[in-house]
Amino acid sequence: QVQLVESGGASVQAGGSLRLSCAVSAYTISSYCVGWFRQAPGKEREGVASINSDGSTRYADSVKGRFTISKDNAKNTVYLQMNSLKPEDTAMYYCAADRAGSWCVGFHGSLKVWYAYWGQGTQVTVSS
Repeated sequence: QVQLVESGGASVQAGGSLRLSCAVSAYTISSYCVGWFRQAPGKEREGVASINSDGSTRYADSVKGRFTISKDNAKNTVYLQMNSLKPEDTAMYYCAADRAGSWCVGFHGSLKVWYAYWGQGTQVTVSS
């Protein structure tokens, strides 16, 4: 069983930065795809970014150039660095994981149904 625990969420002002962490309790994340999703009240959960076993990445258009996903295999942790935050980035942020594959950094990497393991989420609130 793979467990994921997010941390780092907070309330910040527009233009600020946050770094979210996702600690993964797997033998090694080097064989997993890990994605970050977010869900605002009344909206669907949307894919933000994903990172594959080889370190390749994919981003939603809405966060390109502002967010960076990275990982530390030794620490079994995936990060989401969020810069130039906007009020519309306000949401609960979740990390998710599943076995690595080419799907991870293609269209399917943004779809929640492709991930079997989920964390409980961490809240990010951006005020104007």
